[in-house]
Amino acid sequence: MNATTLAHRGYAPTAAPLKSARRAEYEVIARITSRMMSALQAKNFNGLIHAIHENRTLWRKLAIDLADPENLLPDDLRARLIYLSEFTEQHSRKVIAREASATALVEINTAILRGLK
Repeated sequence: MNATTLAHRGYAPTAAPLKSARRAEYEVIARITSRMMSALQAKNFNGLIHAIHENRTLWRKLAIDLADPENLLPDDLRARLIYLSEFTEQHSRKVIAREASATALVEINTAILRGLK
């Protein structure tokens, strides 16, 4: 190996480019939504409970971020998303109690995914 090749290797990027925050959010929401959909289709209640737990955790974290005064989203959008977080929490309880279907949770996440694209 010559010095030029060694220099190129030495100064070449060592990691893949970082994802944008929007792309990372999209991937997390898509993964969780896919798990909920798969569990619904397979009629796998235990799998659905695990996916709902992930979804609730996600929405709680989103709500914390949205409540931060330094969040740059418009106030109206932040309020709507916080409402969705509250709805998700309440509806998840109903699904776990077998009083409602998880379809609404999937639809909410799907709408958010469309907005992120």
